[in-house]
Amino acid sequence: MSKFLATLPDGKICDFVDQKIRNDTPEEYVRQNIERRLVMELNYLPEQIEVEYPIKQGSKTVRVDLAVFRDGEPHIQENVWIIIECKKDSIQPSARKDGVDQLKSYMAACDNSEWGIWTNGKKKSVFHRIKTEEGISYEEPNDIPSKYGSIEEVDRPTRDSLNNAVGDNLLFSFKICHDHIYVTDGLQKQPAFFELLKVIFCKIYDERNLPNPLEFYATAREKASNDGRLTVVNRISKIFDAVKKQYPAIFDANDQIKLQSRSLAYIVGELQRYSFLRTNIDVKGKAYEELVGANLRGDRGEFFTPRNVQKMTVRMLDPKIEERVLDPACGTGGFLVIALNEVIEKLKQQAGVNEQSDTWMQEALNSRIRETARTNFFGIDINPDLVKATKMNMVMNNDGAGNIFRQDSLLHPHQWEDSFRKQFAKALGIDSNSIRGPKDLAHFDVIATNPPFGSRLPIKDRETLSQYQLGHVWRETEKGWGPTEQLQGSAPPEILFIERCWQFLKPGGRMGIVLPDAILGAPGLLYVRYWMIQHCRIVSSIDLHPDTFQPHNGTQTSVLVLQKKTAEEIDREIMPDYEIFMAQVRAIGHDKRGNKIYKRNEEGEEILVPAKPESIPLIERTATGEAIARPLPRQKVEDDDTPVVADEFLAWKKQVVLGW
Repeated sequence: MSKFLATLPDGKICDFVDQKIRNDTPEEYVRQNIERRLVMELNYLPEQIEVEYPIKQGSKTVRVDLAVFRDGEPHIQENVWIIIECKKDSIQPSARKDGVDQLKSYMAACDNSEWGIWTNGKKKSVFHRIKTEEGISYEEPNDIPSKYGSIEEVDRPTRDSLNNAVGDNLLFSFKICHDHIYVTDGLQKQPAFFELLKVIFCKIYDERNLPNPLEFYATAREKASNDGRLTVVNRISKIFDAVKKQYPAIFDANDQIKLQSRSLAYIVGELQRYSFLRTNIDVKGKAYEELVGANLRGDRGEFFTPRNVQKMTVRMLDPKIEERVLDPACGTGGFLVIALNEVIEKLKQQAGVNEQSDTWMQEALNSRIRETARTNFFGIDINPDLVKATKMNMVMNNDGAGNIFRQDSLLHPHQWEDSFRKQFAKALGIDSNSIRGPKDLAHFDVIATNPPFGSRLPIKDRETLSQYQLGHVWRETEKGWGPTEQLQGSAPPEILFIERCWQFLKPGGRMGIVLPDAILGAPGLLYVRYWMIQHCRIVSSIDLHPDTFQPHNGTQTSVLVLQKKTAEEIDREIMPDYEIFMAQVRAIGHDKRGNKIYKRNEEGEEILVPAKPESIPLIERTATGEAIARPLPRQKVEDDDTPVVADEFLAWKKQVVLGW
């Protein structure tokens, strides 16, 4: 195949390493992620890797999924150094035909092979083949070495040797760990998730514990014996003791990691190679939020917003460094994490700090980031498990976990738990006694949220309904629509959330909120639209694709950007005309089954384009150690309109005076 191929037939992929066309299968999905890991995490050159490499095994010829050769050596069978077998997730390691025994037989046929990996994306086995006078033995280390690394770094990584995860490889690791806990420790999905959460906290704490050397590791020798595994338990338990002291709002003082020593050692070995701090926010976010969604998705209409929609909304809201940001239905914290990272980029630009800056400048910036996260970013959710998950997400993304609270955002403030009221007021820098009613909540500049919605979650409590105009029955009069004294029998939560978000905003503040389209078009909800026009400037309405929340929910939704009017603007008898930015998202990046979709040409073939300049380049080192950057291979383009919508909105906003 030509390296200049520009399109792909349906159901095909372009191989990351050799650029050949292959069938898009579950096994291929696993292999393509492993190929990216070999090249972009472990620094092997594509020229060192052969895909579907034929080897002689007795009288027959078989093909290994991936064969890796030492740099510069001829690609002949006796020089195969690493063999990798990739399977679909339904095949188990113990399978007679396609399990780890198949991998070992391939390694035996390649006399100088030292390393092997067997993986199905959910389980992974690594083997180090050692030849001695007594014969062949297999050790089971945590990983294969990188091109420039050593076995010692695999066993006990340094901060410099930690990898930034690419593709879905961090998601693979999370799934491998979670499934290991589920099977080995016999825990149900949710308890297994929270045990994994404790270990992830330990990993992040250890990375941040400068200048001390990393203590989050488990060597192959430790994993192989009971005494060694207990050594790992003791080491990680000491880290967890420090974690509990740093995050008393997340963990109780008597909390323990309740995993068997064998299980804990395995999980530490699987996670220790990655940098959770440096890995790209989107890679971390996707991996973490998919894990949370698979284990904590509840029955309260909790269908977590896709990251591309969150990113589009936050970019449109354009949060400033000094502004206070809230998500009153924060779920897993995706809106907050993306907003925080938008502000971090502005702080970096303002300070002129990058990866090449002096250490003291980077530390000063990190201190400013933590202070900004502590004072300006807030999240509230009714689900205590999701609150803990959001705190974890914020910790993984620059430690903004301090202002994430468990509370029902829709309750009247005098119904709030006293502990929440005091903590909330303290974080806002106000007297808790000053929060008496809905009129005392206007402390935020920006709100980004996707409230739970659905007829299964009606709000019937009269105390709750009474604080909202939208909780009352509306009547049309000669002067227009208006609320009566009569309360609704019940109200959908998403309608009340519109007004609660408005109450939380300062005059001139803005919100981006995901809402069902019925609110924008149903005749019976005309009063809601009338209220919004009265109290807000309708800045933008973005019609989302019908598959946005698939495969979990098919509700047609939109993103509204609303700006809170001042009291003077609300009281004006004549409302001035103004422009509204409107757009339709015709492609959301996935289909109704949740599978990624890519841009196609008029013939229906997927398009290949050069990698973006900001993509991580391939690094090749010369004999003198000089690093040479090379571009990544061509890649498919996700069919997703959300970045274009955000760009168009920001260009439009420059021409329209919005005050932000």
